Amino acid sequence: MTELDPVIHAAARLRITAALATLAADEQVSFPRLQELLEMTAGNLSTHLRRLEEAGYVSVEKAHRGRTPVTYLALTRQGRRAFEDYTDALRRILAAPPEGGSRLET
Repeated sequence: MTELDPVIHAAARLRITAALATLAADEQVSFPRLQELLEMTAGNLSTHLRRLEEAGYVSVEKAHRGRTPVTYLALTRQGRRAFEDYTDALRRILAAPPEGGSRLET
């Protein structure tokens, strides 16, 4: 049986990873913009980003725009590879018939 990456598999983290995967490899998005796109609370987004960062899937860069602190987010190369592996594994699961037969009997 194909295993899905438990770090990405949580619904919120999957949404974050999928959104960040739409960025080019050299692009970043600000925390408020990602929060707005995903309609998540700051606390919920922070919690899931921390888990993705700990796994090495997301980079978090703190900077200043003028005097205002800004946090930029991006998918790391490792995170992009993990997301590709995750989507490949999910496709294999969806394409494979259940074990022991091609159809479930009711």
